[in-house]
Amino acid sequence: MQESNLIRVLLAEDNLDDVMITKKAFKEAGIINRLFVVRDGEEALDFLHQRGSYQNASESPRPGLILLDINMPKVNGLEVLKQIKNDSLLRTIPVVMLTSSKRDEDVVRGYDSGCNSFLQKPVEFEKFVDMVKQMGLYWGLLNVQAPSS
Repeated sequence: MQESNLIRVLLAEDNLDDVMITKKAFKEAGIINRLFVVRDGEEALDFLHQRGSYQNASESPRPGLILLDINMPKVNGLEVLKQIKNDSLLRTIPVVMLTSSKRDEDVVRGYDSGCNSFLQKPVEFEKFVDMVKQMGLYWGLLNVQAPSS
């Protein structure tokens, strides 16, 4: 599949170890989608609105999928999610909460705020790779994306 046909993935994650593990899991799972990484909620919103250091659209293109951690500095993931889903230009982008949180209230708040899926990061790397592979197949190949406006 050509790269131009692949969705772009935005990963909002403040933990460097989790960023490296996610990148490695993408590689191990054979996911070739372009992965953009931001380190906090404020940076995620800047990327999505193409402002600040993300004004160049070719360097911060509209993602086709957002992987969003909950516990991030500056603006937490649930607030980022609410802002995405309240924005007419962004609300159709699928958002997957990808977090280590196992709290039921986080799951409920995620879905109440409009997330499309809530995935808990497994501790074992092999299970994480398997989860990423399944996620990539579904969101990257099977799911039909809403046309961007």
